[in-house]
Amino acid sequence: MRGVKSLVPNLRFPEFRDSGEWDENSLIQLAKFRRGSFPQPYGLPEWYDNENGMPFIQVFDVSDNLLLKPTTKRKISKLAAEQSVFISKETLIVTLQGSIGRVAVTQYDAYIDRTLLIFEEYYKPVEKLFFAYVIQNLFEIEKEKAPGGIIKTITKEVLSNFIVKLPKFPEQKKIADCLSSIDQLITAHSQKHEALKAHKKGLMQQLFPTEGETVPKLRFPEFRDAGEWKSKQLTNICNMQAGKFVRAADINEQKNSDLYSCYGGNGLRGFTKTFTHAGKYSLIGRQGALCGNVRLATGKFHATEHAVVVTPQEGVDTDWLFYKLAHLNLNQYATGQAQPGLSVDNLEKIAAEVPKTKKEQQKIADCLSSLDDLITAQSQKIESLKTHKKGLMQQLFPTADDDCMDAGGRATQDAKAEVNE
Repeated sequence: MRGVKSLVPNLRFPEFRDSGEWDENSLIQLAKFRRGSFPQPYGLPEWYDNENGMPFIQVFDVSDNLLLKPTTKRKISKLAAEQSVFISKETLIVTLQGSIGRVAVTQYDAYIDRTLLIFEEYYKPVEKLFFAYVIQNLFEIEKEKAPGGIIKTITKEVLSNFIVKLPKFPEQKKIADCLSSIDQLITAHSQKHEALKAHKKGLMQQLFPTEGETVPKLRFPEFRDAGEWKSKQLTNICNMQAGKFVRAADINEQKNSDLYSCYGGNGLRGFTKTFTHAGKYSLIGRQGALCGNVRLATGKFHATEHAVVVTPQEGVDTDWLFYKLAHLNLNQYATGQAQPGLSVDNLEKIAAEVPKTKKEQQKIADCLSSLDDLITAQSQKIESLKTHKKGLMQQLFPTADDDCMDAGGRATQDAKAEVNE
């Protein structure tokens, strides 16, 4: 029956199945908390000392794995520290502005900005890492309620009234250990993902000649005697054309079988009833935050006027051209002050070295494409683990409805097996 409050989770470790219901309290009944602080205005240079100063935690410095980033973006001077709030390591904090609801148990001493909340004291036995998961889960619930899944703002006063459900300390510890092991696995796979991307970046620098050279540092054995690459302008390698304007009102957020992907200067914008191209093409962002960004689009899609569609000329491999364009770092050729942009005319004049044979192009493209497949598979593995964790959390914490379904879907059965082990 929906609407019945439950103070017992759907999944429970065997040793706690007869431990009764969890306690329910408002957050302000459980903990003492306050905002950080920082002298104003922010921009004064005397507040900062990036060489010898103390770490200064802002929203940017809170990662999504319940930890801070290894180092803070800014360090503050002794003068600013005298007017700021200090926290020792292993303090629980949560972001209240910007990326709202990021939680961390700090791993080093630091000063903390007023855009974050500090938990200073607990009135009941609380396992700190478990409590961090509780706060994280509360914000996930609030995000599901918010339009578009985004919390625009939250105050200390609103947070005070959040309802928190707590089991006894040993059960808190068991749940925290379980979720922490998944987080450690996510972190390990994320590090592997970053390592693969770094390897690809380094490999591209070896497989393409550096500026001013006509032979790459790394070449496949069968092409080592194939001679120098030939320098050409992009206009002699490919054809470029800006996409077609589409009204914002004609772009849908959700995809269905009657709609086609719509790409602009910042990548995927949504889905439209019309398409401008069919096949495989490189797209270059002309304006916006991703100006000069290159992506490979396949199938039927609509390219807007903020994207340049690139078609290879005879003798040029489509996939090789995509990787070559990405290697050229095209955003360095953007012009304009307020909003830098790339014109087709300027793009066409850029020099690029090309192997003499299409076979060598294809060999390079196949190598980098196989690495991209590994990167994609690693990314999917990370997302799968995150989905599993989300489903597990929804089962390990009491829900507002007895029959509430888990958003993790397939993760539920896995979660039950994990708890029963």
